[in-house]
Amino acid sequence: MLHLIVGLIFVYGFTCVKVVYGQTEKGERFLCTAVPIDQDTSCPVPVPSASLQEEELRNTVMQLRETILQQKETIVNQLGTIKELTSKLSRCESESEIFRKMNKDTMDDVPKDPNDTIDVLGKTMQGLKDRLENLEQQQMRANVSGASFPNELRNLLQHRLEDLENQLLKKVNELEEEKSQLYNETVAHRQRTDNTLNSLMNRISELEKGGAGFKSPENFKISLPLRTNYLFGQVKKSLPEMYAFTICMWLKSDSSPGIGTPFSYGVPGQANEIVLIEWGHNPIELLINDKVAQLPLSLSDGRWHHVCITWTTRDGLWEAYQDGQRLGSGENLAPWHPIKPGGVLILGQEQDVVGGRFDATQAFVGELSHFNIWDRVLRSTDIITMANCSSYMPGNVVSWTDSNIEVFGGASKGPLELCEDRLFDN
Repeated sequence: MLHLIVGLIFVYGFTCVKVVYGQTEKGERFLCTAVPIDQDTSCPVPVPSASLQEEELRNTVMQLRETILQQKETIVNQLGTIKELTSKLSRCESESEIFRKMNKDTMDDVPKDPNDTIDVLGKTMQGLKDRLENLEQQQMRANVSGASFPNELRNLLQHRLEDLENQLLKKVNELEEEKSQLYNETVAHRQRTDNTLNSLMNRISELEKGGAGFKSPENFKISLPLRTNYLFGQVKKSLPEMYAFTICMWLKSDSSPGIGTPFSYGVPGQANEIVLIEWGHNPIELLINDKVAQLPLSLSDGRWHHVCITWTTRDGLWEAYQDGQRLGSGENLAPWHPIKPGGVLILGQEQDVVGGRFDATQAFVGELSHFNIWDRVLRSTDIITMANCSSYMPGNVVSWTDSNIEVFGGASKGPLELCEDRLFDN
């Protein structure tokens, strides 16, 4: 037994020495190991390199760790995306509810266009699509890196995004329906407004055309409350050729400086055929064929005054009356000039061209009534009786009747008890 053990040790030592000596060869490594006695020891047993196995295992571990980290990051991003999408849906629902309440509260007003809300929803849907593309790209990167994208999570996200998209499309359709309904209500509201305005305009036209509201055809006044270039009255009837005239009227004005132009008559080729005007701080002027005479009248105290002006082509004689008193007279005002026919007679504006091109600074501000024209010079006694309300004489060329006077631009007609109003003013 002892000899057997010694023999084994000898064989073992001989084999180890051979292996050790064999290590001097480059690229070969041998491992000392015990072998049975009956086994051939001339060919050593090769053993794989431990360092290569360790390196391969290490690489595998690192790859698995990287894959796990990428998968964890992907899952975290997807959870954040789900939370953000859920928050956007809640916000869209709350905004839709607020918008619905606003529409309900403002149904009688002109509605606002909900295009901005629809644009926001469209941007939200585009954002959701971008998120989905981002998730798909993350899935592709995970597949390239060897990480498997969880099918359950992917399907959950896909279904969730489809639900969100369907809900958003439903909200958009609801908003479109509400928009259409609000538009129809707006059209109906405008139509009702237009109908009301048309009714008012028709009523005003009836009042302007008909004299049923006045006790007699001459008991009315026209009001020109603003100094503009679009408020005026017009006498429908034109003047014939005249060699003398008397123009009388009642007027009331507190405008300063200057009452403006109570009336003007223009003919082709001469816009200032007959004009009565007080402009700025200048005295009242009478223009005939663009020739001027200054009248000593004072009419801007805010009371009713009766004014009469007479003129004859013979020597251009003229006279001016205020409240029945003759305050001035003169001659050489367009002598031997006949008043031309076929012109336009305007109340409240001065004409730069026949029938138009009014100047607001020359507009009359106040009230006019009983504007009459005769083709002769009236006697002073006739003028006094009219100024004292003892009698009323309609003009034989232009008479003050409701059917003969038109108003434009916001000028209005109203009933007038002239003498009662004058007594009240006094």
